[in-house]
Amino acid sequence: MHASSTGSNACGDRRARRPGTRPTPRATRIIAVGRLKAGPEAALYAHYAARLRPPPEVTEIPEARGSAAEVRRREGTALLAALPADGVAVALDLGGEAPDSEAFAAMLTRWEEAGRTPCFLIGGAEGLDPSVLARADRRIALGPMTWPHFLVRGMLAEQLYRAQAIRQNHPYHRAWRP
Repeated sequence: MHASSTGSNACGDRRARRPGTRPTPRATRIIAVGRLKAGPEAALYAHYAARLRPPPEVTEIPEARGSAAEVRRREGTALLAALPADGVAVALDLGGEAPDSEAFAAMLTRWEEAGRTPCFLIGGAEGLDPSVLARADRRIALGPMTWPHFLVRGMLAEQLYRAQAIRQNHPYHRAWRP
């Protein structure tokens, strides 16, 4: 494919994709409460995000103050406001399904083939507001344990990289099953 000479998606190479080929990967969006400060959590995220093609687009929502319910409501409103209209809202929530890495990669493929951008919603210390969970197209858990919200971003980036490796038949993913 020829690179576009402009930054617009409306310009550039307009040749049709060959049958049986995958569409160009879409940038994943991560919409998270809180700013990822310098430290091991930021290093973990940066390590995996740098390997993703294209890298994820990150929107950071300021942490709210107040009672737990008020914090969830304010942060939830801000998370939903940052969600693009064509995005697949994927809430990272303890009560969600916990797909294995192959199933997660398959989900990403389906969304990509449908031309939709996966948007992962990460709540703050008080969790996600019920309005966010109600709006979510999918709810996914990173296992049955509770994780700090600032660590989840790095864990998600690793799973996105693993899914990319699975989809490209890269040896990074070595799942052994009895």
